[in-house]
Amino acid sequence: MIIQKKMKEVNISKYALSKISGVPYVTIQDIMSGKADITKCKAATLYKICKALNLDISEVLEYYMAERTDFEMFKSNVCHELERKGDLQFIVETLESNMIRKYYKWEWNEECLYLLAMVDYISRINNIPLCIEYDDIREHKLSKAHFPESICFISAITNN
Repeated sequence: MIIQKKMKEVNISKYALSKISGVPYVTIQDIMSGKADITKCKAATLYKICKALNLDISEVLEYYMAERTDFEMFKSNVCHELERKGDLQFIVETLESNMIRKYYKWEWNEECLYLLAMVDYISRINNIPLCIEYDDIREHKLSKAHFPESICFISAITNN
């Protein structure tokens, strides 16, 4: 996803990436189609692709190694983390990790906006100024409303 997004951003084809990076076209094709697992590619292959696209190799690996969980599980994990760390430590660690921006870049919109909403809410109740670094993200909305599974379940049972 990150590699394809960057290729589109710089308007480069798989063929051109192959020529620039020195990675065989078939390998590029297999990575892009998902036939080849990028986390199992040779380090040299990944390095060449990242260098050709001016990408940070650790960021690419982090994305491809991240396991996206069910959104309900994600929310639950965030709440448990907040409870375990406390308000201020949660805010500090979330902002330092830059996960909001990473989720945004990865187009994990639900996770990005939920985590940002949690940080904003906790900041407000603790009279902490909002982090202006995410003002651009605050302008975005989900393409469709996302309701908790419990609400969907009740709605289905009651036909309401």
